[in-house]
Amino acid sequence: MRQGQTGSPVPGYHARVLESPVSSGDANLVTDLATEAVEAGAAPSGAAAARASQRPSLWRHADYMKIWSAATISLMGSQVSQLAVPFIAAVTLHATAFEVSLLAAIQMLPFLMFSLPAGAWLDRVRRRPVLIAGDLGRGAALITIPVAYALGVLTIWQLYAVAFAAGLLTVFFDVADQSYLPALLEPDDLVEGNAKLQISASAAQIVGPGAGGGMIALVGAPFAIVADAASFVASGGLIALVRKHEPKPERKRSADGRHTSLRHDIVEGLRYVLGDRHLRMIAACTGTSNLGSSMVFAIFPVFAFVQLGLSAALVGLAFGLGSFGILAGAMTAAPLSRRLGVGPMIVLSILLSGPALLLLVLLPSEPLVAGPLLLVSQLLLGYSAVVYNVNQVSFRQAITPLEMQGRMNATMRFVVWGIMPVGAVLGGVTASFIPLRETILVAGLVSAASFLWVLFSPVRSLREIPKQVRGPA
Repeated sequence: MRQGQTGSPVPGYHARVLESPVSSGDANLVTDLATEAVEAGAAPSGAAAARASQRPSLWRHADYMKIWSAATISLMGSQVSQLAVPFIAAVTLHATAFEVSLLAAIQMLPFLMFSLPAGAWLDRVRRRPVLIAGDLGRGAALITIPVAYALGVLTIWQLYAVAFAAGLLTVFFDVADQSYLPALLEPDDLVEGNAKLQISASAAQIVGPGAGGGMIALVGAPFAIVADAASFVASGGLIALVRKHEPKPERKRSADGRHTSLRHDIVEGLRYVLGDRHLRMIAACTGTSNLGSSMVFAIFPVFAFVQLGLSAALVGLAFGLGSFGILAGAMTAAPLSRRLGVGPMIVLSILLSGPALLLLVLLPSEPLVAGPLLLVSQLLLGYSAVVYNVNQVSFRQAITPLEMQGRMNATMRFVVWGIMPVGAVLGGVTASFIPLRETILVAGLVSAASFLWVLFSPVRSLREIPKQVRGPA
């Protein structure tokens, strides 16, 4: 999967994860978003407005379109694995709720272990080769699942190994991906670029889960994963065609003229994020929300497929149609921020996500009731996640110097995704002592409380994204 939109990383369940790297519909609408609301909330006037209206759409930006196409293809394929891998664990291999939760934890463990050094290293190298290698490597890891199944040797341990390998490659891919977009686009194009990629994600998530459920029913879950492996290869090939020269970053030097160490650069990134009162509160908010949601979706396959007896096709269809919420969020994030302000939209969007997640507690075993309820939950979760991500990620990209982008993104990822393996294990452990439904209730309440971090912080007062020249850190 091209990590980064509003899904969980392969191979994980289809959660609406926050702080997804927005960097990787209606063309006229998104162009209007860029001309009406530059930087998701700034209201340009006079000469600035004229420049915004004259700036060509990113649909005409050849290199951006390659990145956009790569994301679209990979995201479409990834919807299959997001449904198929936990289905294999829960149904084909008869894994317990704790074993399935470990699958979710292991895939996120590399974010806790390697995000900080990955960010420091990626501020020293060109990012595009890392993106290509990450795509091809994840495709190779995933293809081992259908091969092992065909040979009759597939085990939960192999799923764990694939999860860790894919997670490790995703760490480097995602930090490079999120740091590459500001180098490819001008600052005033970031919101349009982010919104276009979110619309691409919504299209993939509308069509993908239903198609994935159909493929699982038609050819079986292990062989359906071939589609995702192929999408990684196609994505890597398209990124390889990007023509814009990416200069190699210069190594930073300390006061005595020596190159700074990796440890020094990691500490500098931590200080930058934790020392900024806006970034600090956004990280705490997103981390709390992801703690609760990772607890929920670590056990959701067992809850949905085993305890409730819902079919993969029904769940896939509900998630697919629920992704219209992502499309709505991508189309309304910028104009709402222009009218209400960036900070208020961050607060309101994260506030909406808690009740949406708690709707899962009410799921019955009756498909005719469970399907619509799951659909409503995903509509609300998708909408809130996209509005939140577009605003806070664009804000972060705009205020951070280019040479600090990798470390900033890696530090944020360390905090907000590093908590997810903890949440996944906590969900599995909790489900070992209390029923699954009650576990989802507890986790949902944790996630619902996350908005308090940004409500009682300077974030709520942000009206627009600052127009800052991104010079040296």
